[in-house]
Amino acid sequence: MDKETSQFLLKKYFDYHSFTDHNIKSFNKFIKFGMQRVVNEVGEIIPDILPIGVRDLKIKLGKIWVEKPIVKEADGSRREVHPIEARLRNLTYEAPILLEMSIVQGGEEKDKQVIQVGSLPIMLHSDNCYLNGLTRDELIDIGEDPDDPGGYFIINGTERVVVIVEDLVTNKLLVDVQKTGTYPYVGKIFSEDGQYNIPHTLEKAKDGTVYVSFTKLQKIPFALLMKALGMTKDKDIIEAISTESKFSSDLYINLYEASGMKKSANALEAIGKTMGIMIPEKRIERAEEMIDRFFLPHIGHTPESRMLKALFLARAVKKLLLLSYGEVEPDDKDHYANKRLRLSGDLLENLFRFSFRMLVGDAKYNFERLVKRGRIPNLQSVVRSQLLTSRLRSALATGEWIGDRHGISQHLDRLNYYATISHIRRVVSLLTASRENFEARDLHPTHWGRLCTSETPEGVNVGLRKNLAITCEISTEPEVSDEDIVSKLQKAGLKRVK
Repeated sequence: MDKETSQFLLKKYFDYHSFTDHNIKSFNKFIKFGMQRVVNEVGEIIPDILPIGVRDLKIKLGKIWVEKPIVKEADGSRREVHPIEARLRNLTYEAPILLEMSIVQGGEEKDKQVIQVGSLPIMLHSDNCYLNGLTRDELIDIGEDPDDPGGYFIINGTERVVVIVEDLVTNKLLVDVQKTGTYPYVGKIFSEDGQYNIPHTLEKAKDGTVYVSFTKLQKIPFALLMKALGMTKDKDIIEAISTESKFSSDLYINLYEASGMKKSANALEAIGKTMGIMIPEKRIERAEEMIDRFFLPHIGHTPESRMLKALFLARAVKKLLLLSYGEVEPDDKDHYANKRLRLSGDLLENLFRFSFRMLVGDAKYNFERLVKRGRIPNLQSVVRSQLLTSRLRSALATGEWIGDRHGISQHLDRLNYYATISHIRRVVSLLTASRENFEARDLHPTHWGRLCTSETPEGVNVGLRKNLAITCEISTEPEVSDEDIVSKLQKAGLKRVK
């Protein structure tokens, strides 16, 4: 392709695409779907202290949405605010978050109210921004640069950008070979469902025994865990992994470890002992809670999900055994198929989830405190909107994020136009800059077309701070529901697991 043709194609491409599309689309998705997902996870607030004579009462959380940015003046009046005014007056370009709340008493919903639970900083040029959809002349009329790409926030008058975070893929088993140690074959899964992100480790010892570790449970024999999940027959465990003869010796060793466990309750009690539960009656209950909540949470949190978890574990063990036989290669962590880019919408959803749960806890406390006075309080009086607002604003202003992450939000580089574009398209790794991590810093063949092969800083951050390639796009479309995927698989001839 000659230079003239390539320039023409690039120009046409950018007639329909912006350098900041990935950030803006991700933020819009968070507003439309992410916030409601967080609210649905909570669902309702059930107070522990009820008014006298009331037996059944809870606070139902409904639809949540965000309006357009406003400013509250000193005299109490509210009016719309544009980005240029927020910059000049050191304001935060933010909009009210409104939530439907109602009291459900005796199964009957009443006292439905729309309450402002906080304010959310709005990304420039997103659907909730006043600049969205304006022509060049209209942008100039309100004092904005018509060539400004947007994709950033204004916090206390300062322009802040949420950088893209490069992370390992979640909910996928990655296997590796350790050159030293008792456990030469290791598999890792980061199980994430929104509420939790829990690392799980599978290790195969030199004697063939496979152990599973997650949260406080360390080195649990995998056969014991399979039986605790409800797969109590050795025959079923073998069929779930593989009936090929090459697996028989390793499976025999592992099944022998849990041969005394004939019932699921026996296996759960053994896990309860491992957890250090001293009261026998509580062992099974605590072990069930641990398995349901923290073992592979992306599959589910209910007892009905245990069999699916057992089948997932069986497939993971099979891959680990195949690695030990040399039939599969260790997974390449630096391959970009094994990476995921966390955009502004994903990072804000995690922050909003944490902050919203704090708001719900505070509202529950305030409700119970007012109930002690013998009346059902007004919902507006129990919600302190400043709590959510200050947490969202503070994280974006300082870059200190949940999960002990630093530098997620950064002061936007305005040295020149290219520096601004480069900053908005920056990709940072969570690896520590002071460590070698040679392989993570190297250029990988899968970076081609996705990441710029030239732009990276010198010094300790070399290879850890990267930039998107000029025509790289990141998919941020609304997620396909599990039901849609299952129905399509069934039409293709697959059968649902019983």
